[in-house]
Amino acid sequence: MKALIARPGGLGDVLQAGPAVRAVATRAARVTMLCGPRGASAARLLPHVDEVVVWDPPGEADDADGLVRKLREEAYDVALVLAAGRRGPGPATRLLRSAHVRRIGAAPPPGGRPESEAALGAAAELGFGLRRGDDGRPRVRPVPDTAALTGNGPYVVVHPGAGDPGRAWSAEHGAEAVVLLADAGHRVVVTGGPEEAALTRAVAGRAGVDLGGRTDPRAFAGVLRAADALVTGSGGAAGLAAAVGTPVVPPATRDLTRAVRSLPRRR
Repeated sequence: MKALIARPGGLGDVLQAGPAVRAVATRAARVTMLCGPRGASAARLLPHVDEVVVWDPPGEADDADGLVRKLREEAYDVALVLAAGRRGPGPATRLLRSAHVRRIGAAPPPGGRPESEAALGAAAELGFGLRRGDDGRPRVRPVPDTAALTGNGPYVVVHPGAGDPGRAWSAEHGAEAVVLLADAGHRVVVTGGPEEAALTRAVAGRAGVDLGGRTDPRAFAGVLRAADALVTGSGGAAGLAAAVGTPVVPPATRDLTRAVRSLPRRR
């Protein structure tokens, strides 16, 4: 059986589809993820994803026609369409119908439920369930050792940027947090994408290790996996931390150093 899972959105959105991917993979011989440009890197981190197809719905009609032809040639037996946030499954469902996918299931926006649970519920309606012992939590493929980037010894990650500007930190706020953590005895690693290099440099200052623009998503997962905690307002970074088992401290925490200090050491 060949299966396709469509999931729009960014890093955090696609990671939430991971448990549903694992459920589908219990019966499908091959699983393809259809997602947007912002989520493709996350899809490649998910266990049991064999291929990633990038689709940007506002793209040119010729591109859409070419994608429909590609999907028809693949002859998928079943597809699961997962909505992200307030966006419904309509556009992806119409695309897959045009591609003559034999059976299509769709999950509406999850409402008050966790998105991973809503995705698992939609997979169950198509007859796919998790293997015994699978806790249904997001997880990623094995991550690399990133000690060459972070240096040796325990550390806390501060990730000041966010896809939603309203959740991002200012350079001043981030720098203050790094100094507070460093003064409390924590080694601090500051992360961000290439477009955030100026922000991470200002936030790290002399007290933190600046990794801005130096990690692809897989290396970023490795950095988070080895951290004692992540401090961020970014939903995507928080979702990746959850997938590798690292505690997250929201940036609005009143006493940041106490919140970090109360977390159990991971080594």
